[in-house]
Amino acid sequence: MPQPPERIAFDDFLKVDIRVGEVIRADPFPEARKPAYRLAIDFGPDIGVKKSSAQITVHYTPDQLVGRKVAAVVNFPPRQIGPFMSEVLTLGFPDAAGEVVLVGVDRDVPVGGRLF
Repeated sequence: MPQPPERIAFDDFLKVDIRVGEVIRADPFPEARKPAYRLAIDFGPDIGVKKSSAQITVHYTPDQLVGRKVAAVVNFPPRQIGPFMSEVLTLGFPDAAGEVVLVGVDRDVPVGGRLF
């Protein structure tokens, strides 16, 4: 039987800054160990455009990603992925095969909005 997830305090949750952004560019990332795209995501004037490496090539093409609203953690430290510096963690859930399906919004919201 799987163990239940560790409980955290609500204040710990508040430390994770999850924002909505709009993908403004999506390019193949052939240097990545696993198939991925290099994304440029606009989070609005307060945060700006940030880069993310995302292993989402099974369900999405670059053309399908541009203009799409995505959720991302914007306050993790940047992470070097091969020759690319990923600045935010784009969020998704695994499908039945373990491939990433992006977290999105079901209505139009302004970029930069914080999850609560």
